[in-house]
Amino acid sequence: MELRSRVPDGPIDGKWDKHKFEMKLVNPANKRKYTVIVVGSGLAGGAAAATMSELGYNVKCFCFQDSPRRAHSIAAQGGINAAKNYRNDGDSVYRLFYDTVKGGDFRSREANVHRLAQVSLQIIDQCVAQGVPFAREYGGLLANRSFGGAQVSRTFYARGQTGQQLLLGAYQALEKEVARGGVTMYPRTEMLDLVVIDGRARGIVVRDMVTGRIESHAADAVVLGTGGYGNVFYLSTNAKGSNCTAIWRAHKRGAAFANPCYTQIHPTCIPVSGDYQSKLTLMSESLRNDGRVWVPKRGGDHRPPDQIPEADRDYYLERRYPSFGNLAPRDIASRAAKAVCDEGRGVGPGGLGVYLDFADAIRRLGAGTIRERYGNLFEMYQRITDENPYQVPMRIYPAVHYTMGGLWVDYNLMSTIPGLHVIGEANFSDHGANRLGASALMQGLADGYFIIPLTIGDYLASARPAPVDAGHAEFKRVEGEVVERTRRLLDIRGKRTVDSFHRELGQLMWDKCGMARNAAGLGEALRRIPELREEFWRNVNVPGSDGELNQALEKAGRVADFLELGQLICLDALHREESCGGHFREEHQTEDGEARRDDANFAYVAAWEYTGDLAAPRLNREPLEFEYVHLAQRSYK
Repeated sequence: MELRSRVPDGPIDGKWDKHKFEMKLVNPANKRKYTVIVVGSGLAGGAAAATMSELGYNVKCFCFQDSPRRAHSIAAQGGINAAKNYRNDGDSVYRLFYDTVKGGDFRSREANVHRLAQVSLQIIDQCVAQGVPFAREYGGLLANRSFGGAQVSRTFYARGQTGQQLLLGAYQALEKEVARGGVTMYPRTEMLDLVVIDGRARGIVVRDMVTGRIESHAADAVVLGTGGYGNVFYLSTNAKGSNCTAIWRAHKRGAAFANPCYTQIHPTCIPVSGDYQSKLTLMSESLRNDGRVWVPKRGGDHRPPDQIPEADRDYYLERRYPSFGNLAPRDIASRAAKAVCDEGRGVGPGGLGVYLDFADAIRRLGAGTIRERYGNLFEMYQRITDENPYQVPMRIYPAVHYTMGGLWVDYNLMSTIPGLHVIGEANFSDHGANRLGASALMQGLADGYFIIPLTIGDYLASARPAPVDAGHAEFKRVEGEVVERTRRLLDIRGKRTVDSFHRELGQLMWDKCGMARNAAGLGEALRRIPELREEFWRNVNVPGSDGELNQALEKAGRVADFLELGQLICLDALHREESCGGHFREEHQTEDGEARRDDANFAYVAAWEYTGDLAAPRLNREPLEFEYVHLAQRSYK
């Protein structure tokens, strides 16, 4: 497998403009001749579908929700980054580029990250024009706040519901194109396989989730904007429906999977409260602007927080990272929380929690100001915990949140399968080993509005794919494989539920490949996951039939994919003998417990190729070169 990044030459601040000029174009009359499939309708998928339709392409957009408005992008809370420098505090496109490369612990492709920083300027203007109600200063200018990993205020926000408001903007653009006839929307429809003809992606096989009907859709190019795979851990901040099926099935058709072990643990989540839970709830990173994180200085100190005096409190992030304090990057803040809890200084049931305290901010700014900034988040916390965060500190603990790994893509966001493009969290391209807060929305909208509509034209103008319809023999063959896989799941009639397998896999992944990993634990996971997968295909119970709405069947297919992906995640984590960002190998850390990279041996993208043997995928390497942000030990102290 050849990994051609297609990064243009020349100075980094001119690469994207140069590339836009050099790419081939499709004239407006010819755009009407091409059909593009977009799988996913969140910020990346919805923006891409709307924009390509506006350009003149025929677009088919698929989502498994009943409406694009229910895409998981709606759950993002804190904000979206852009280097507008409205605060005049030293921000710039270059600083956003620098912070993102450094925040990703030098494991991302420089050219992609700089393009993201450039495009961020356009995103805000686009969203304001759509009517997104960003917070504003008293004089009417757009407001900014800080986020982890930055010393400037570049995060635009709409209280604690930024993702929802941005998604509504993209949804309006999408629905306008649906009404015009440029986009055909397929809700309640799940992609189950990719169809490759003559080495090019030419369509997908889907299941109507209401009727169970299996059918094929042909196109000239396919775009996957299906989000991340954090639910491989079972308990995560992701929506329960979020899954890896689209990208995993594409991987098994020939798309390389890059850096799967780069999974992000978010430090600001409501702690686990019991085995009955099916997901975890995120408290936005924006809360760390005004909330102070602390634990008691002594282990076993179970006094109520208001009875613990300042002298007995350890504001450990402010102590360990004085330059960034409570706004240290997510991977560092998460490991620091784990460390104090491991020392026996955690708070709450089981000792797996730390305090996020707003008392100082309320005294300084007043409860009204805090309510304006975070009111819906405080209300959500109180509804879940029955504790009033205006009166007592929140309790938080790290949880699985985002995945930096995904399908490998080149500079044009095309995978190793020609014609298959991957956008947003489904690809690996921008965040390296750790995503900075408020950058997920930025990447999703950059890919959807401003990058893929241009780069897909270059592919179509260059490849000029021949006409293909869903009656092609390859579509029928793949349909048959999908039907057979479905029947096999239904015919097992075992004794264990799908959820019981998912819980067991998730606990194994969290214990052995979570915030900290080591060779022994990863080796154990790689022994146990194949055993669990074998039992799944022998003993799972999937009630119902394939000719009706059947959520157990949907989950079974997704968990089968998680079992396979979990094995690749652990294999990738075992092979990467270093610590970087969200990948923390206990054998590779500095004296003060920070991640220790091995740039001589691991400064590359690990792109795994499916060989037919889950235990023996082929490793391909894309070397990473750092010409503008020089390799250095990451420090936020």
